[in-house]
Amino acid sequence: MPDIASTLPDWAIKMHEAHGSPKLEDIQDVFHGPLSSRSAGLRKDDLVEIMIDSRAVSSDNEAWARGMLIGTTRNAVEIVDNSGIFRSIARDVIVEVRLIAHMRVPYLEDREMMTFEKEDMRRRSIMLEKAEQIADGGMDSHLWG
Repeated sequence: MPDIASTLPDWAIKMHEAHGSPKLEDIQDVFHGPLSSRSAGLRKDDLVEIMIDSRAVSSDNEAWARGMLIGTTRNAVEIVDNSGIFRSIARDVIVEVRLIAHMRVPYLEDREMMTFEKEDMRRRSIMLEKAEQIADGGMDSHLWG
């Protein structure tokens, strides 16, 4: 079986190397077998190609965005493209998303991602408390009474 990393497109090789050249054979999608062993779908840090509706780009721009998936929101897909530029692409203009390679293990097996999300929830909770204090006047309140 050929090494999957050797089949990466030229634009993806630099990103794969920058990510520590993980063994891609160990983190592929699994479509068949017991349900509990299957894993599929996009993950953070995946290398992707996104086809943008040609009506949404100027004639001198390419209709493909290639790069590493940073995140998704309800309205957009965010990537760092192969030039190192952050791009947020509206879901309304996406025609197709092609997975080139997973760079991380499946979500439920990704301890680093779980730790990040737990810390992120804690950080957001602290920020929300501070925002509520400011909105309620908090310690800086100059109200008399």
